[in-house]
Amino acid sequence: MDTKLDTKTILEKEFKTGLRGYNQEEVDLFLDDIIHDYEAFKKTITELRTENERMQRGLESAQKRPAAGSAGTTNFDILKRISNLEKHVFGSKLFDQE
Repeated sequence: MDTKLDTKTILEKEFKTGLRGYNQEEVDLFLDDIIHDYEAFKKTITELRTENERMQRGLESAQKRPAAGSAGTTNFDILKRISNLEKHVFGSKLFDQE
């Protein structure tokens, strides 16, 4: 992204004054606001680029991993495993209550 202005250019800009020229203090205050905005925009752009790169890397990494359950696992298999785990963890407690 090429821009014509940067904070240094704005800060160092001098305007010629004429007979009915602008109020120099108002121009300086306005330019200070512009510089502040440019700095905020530049910071936001940098943060967004960094976040975009991080998300791109995450997406590429996720695309390389095999999908969960792709090894022939069905919902029935998962429920069977959960049931076996429940029996293993809670089985003795369930039988002790009777």
